[in-house]
Amino acid sequence: MAAEGGGKEMNEIKTQFTTREGVYKLLAHSEYSRPNRVPFNSQGSNPVKVSFVNVNDQSGNGDRICFNVGRELYFYIYKGVRKAADLSKPIDKRIYKGTQPTCHDFNPLTATAESVSLLVGFSAGQVQLIDPIKKETSKLFNEERLIDKSRVTCVRWVPGSESLFLVAHSTGSLYLYNVEHTCGTTPPHYQLLKQGDGYAVHTCKSKSARNPLLRWTVGEGALNEFAFSPDGKYLACASQDGFLRVFGFDAAELHGTMKSYFGGLLCVCWSPDGRYIVAGGEDDLVTVWSFSDCRVIARGHGHKSWVSVVAFDHCTTSVEDSDPPAEFSGSDEEFHEQIHIGGGRDRANSSQSRLSKRNSTDGRPVSVTYRFGSVGQDTQLCLWDLTEDILFPHLPLSRTRTHTNVMSATSPPAAGTATTTNSTATTTTTASTTTNTNTTSTPAANTNPFGTNGSNTVSSSSGSSGTPANSLPAPLPRSNSLPHASGPAGGSITPNSHTGVVGGGKGGSIIDSAFIATGVSKFATLSLHDTRKERHEKDHKRNHSMGHISSKSSDRLNQLSSAARTAKADAAKTLGTLLCPRMEEIPLLEPLVCKKIAHERLTVLIFLEDCLVTACQEGFICTWARPGKVGLLSSQNPANSPSGTVV
Repeated sequence: MAAEGGGKEMNEIKTQFTTREGVYKLLAHSEYSRPNRVPFNSQGSNPVKVSFVNVNDQSGNGDRICFNVGRELYFYIYKGVRKAADLSKPIDKRIYKGTQPTCHDFNPLTATAESVSLLVGFSAGQVQLIDPIKKETSKLFNEERLIDKSRVTCVRWVPGSESLFLVAHSTGSLYLYNVEHTCGTTPPHYQLLKQGDGYAVHTCKSKSARNPLLRWTVGEGALNEFAFSPDGKYLACASQDGFLRVFGFDAAELHGTMKSYFGGLLCVCWSPDGRYIVAGGEDDLVTVWSFSDCRVIARGHGHKSWVSVVAFDHCTTSVEDSDPPAEFSGSDEEFHEQIHIGGGRDRANSSQSRLSKRNSTDGRPVSVTYRFGSVGQDTQLCLWDLTEDILFPHLPLSRTRTHTNVMSATSPPAAGTATTTNSTATTTTTASTTTNTNTTSTPAANTNPFGTNGSNTVSSSSGSSGTPANSLPAPLPRSNSLPHASGPAGGSITPNSHTGVVGGGKGGSIIDSAFIATGVSKFATLSLHDTRKERHEKDHKRNHSMGHISSKSSDRLNQLSSAARTAKADAAKTLGTLLCPRMEEIPLLEPLVCKKIAHERLTVLIFLEDCLVTACQEGFICTWARPGKVGLLSSQNPANSPSGTVV
């Protein structure tokens, strides 16, 4: 399936693709854009973004769509797969001078057929609250740009709130606003509330209530996107410094961290059950991170350029749950995971435990599948399946033909608890061959990649001889290049050094607010973009050898002065740790579908019940009907179609 769209037809724009569910088809007459349908000259403009809301209209046509193109903002009734788009009748259209809209978000709690609350962020730093149905401009926040002068990168209503919203800027700051408060006529004064590894939270000092209520400073460089967990309790932040940071929102505590393979992270999303986070960015990869284990569990390699959007498909994601919910039937690790994750997620955890046992005992077919998609600047849409063999492997992935010990991080047990793994089954995934390997299981606390934080936990596999788990991580070798693939795609990879790195940690995976890792905040990403020209399109597919990338970075390290080399070596130690596993240490996913669907870079991917929606920088918002849904449009009266015909 991944080969579809390749070869000599590589530059052809695809209008349909096939998955196991059936055929997804592009609905040409459900395309939304500027009314004149002329491609937008996207040079130097902000990405096209799309927001949806349902106003619970009695007519059953309650979906509304908002999108920005250049200086313009449009608000339409979204007819999806039901009827053709009528671009001549926008409910609202706005053209801005001196600034451009960059992002927007509806509040689903307050949306009615007569009124919706729409937040719009701008390139100059302002945030506007408008009602495109009543045509009223309610409020303008940060109007004088006293709070932040940089571009707004992401704006979101706080889940469950009618008045609180969160705004991210390219400075790396995150501000919490209340629509009822003013922003004041003087720059805000802040008082430190909480500080931790790579972040700080300040309150606004003021005699009267004013915005912002809080200021978060997260990482180095821009905060490109953030996303709330489905239950609204956690916040995932994707930053330009390459770090994914997941916070408990109310307590402002760091739950876990992940580092991109290289470059910045541009996008992030949660699985519908809140168990997994997928991030994408400038390493051309999609990275799957386990919320409960606080570790990377898989990477997906299919894009040829930066990944701009990732999104889970809640309609295709399925978890079979046939066992009695009251009975716990998992391993010790999963039991500790249940303790670790706490209330509110018990149902999902017990489901995972039962699925894990079912997978390991009676060998039934896959019973849990998460579907997610990604679009990128390579104009390609990729669909991915995250299946049970990846989520609950019997053995960690081993691509070795040597006796390398693979240090696996399965689930975070409580501190001081020993876990054992002694399985002889082999896990088979695409892109690798596996061998029977005795494994050593270590806690997945990644709060301190440079040492131990809290009590050490020693865990050993019976009969195996591994590195003591309570030792400090060994420094990386001078040449930290990844091994080359020894053959075509699907061949095995032989590592050139022992890659087991152990990081001790607290069972809770929450960083002590007093602890600050000096190396993390000053992380300098390896300059790898200069090798991008050398990549051939076909070579840049799954299992592409990345050895030349890292070897160049190691050459550069050799040229640095001793002082600078020491500082950067601390940051480079993230490679090969739980923060950023090496490519051969975790499963590499292959896309189910990888299709070129646009002429310009893609900036939107949204999964709806009947369709999925994509948009490109030319300003075209495309609707792809799910299998079996395409007939809805063709059966309608085509009189409202601009061209008079519906196919």
